[in-house]
Amino acid sequence: MYATEERRVMLFPREAWWTALFQAAPARYCDVSTPAKWSHPGEVVTVDLDLDVCRIREDGSVFVDDEDEFTLHQVRYGYPSNVVARTEAASEWLSAALHERTEPLGSRYHEWLDNLPAIEGPSEPRRSR
Repeated sequence: MYATEERRVMLFPREAWWTALFQAAPARYCDVSTPAKWSHPGEVVTVDLDLDVCRIREDGSVFVDDEDEFTLHQVRYGYPSNVVARTEAASEWLSAALHERTEPLGSRYHEWLDNLPAIEGPSEPRRSR
């Protein structure tokens, strides 16, 4: 849990095995997850599959985080082979897309951020369930 003063947009692409967080600063944080399902208009559900693919603000470098957790959880939780394959494929695609600045991970997010209202002071932290 944390608070932020930056405006941000979360992308839940249809049928994709990832989500992406966009901020005004040029950092990207992508979470490899099961495809998003909307239980109702105000709630989206995904299952975090451990791997995170990030691009650093300062130098634009891209890295995959939590590979150790993914390896451990494959055994601990018995991830099916098709889930492992989809997770690895999503991680590889995200890494390449972030390096190459492929849309929607390139610059289109600026348009989405521009449509958000300005944040007045620090936002309230969201609490996980």
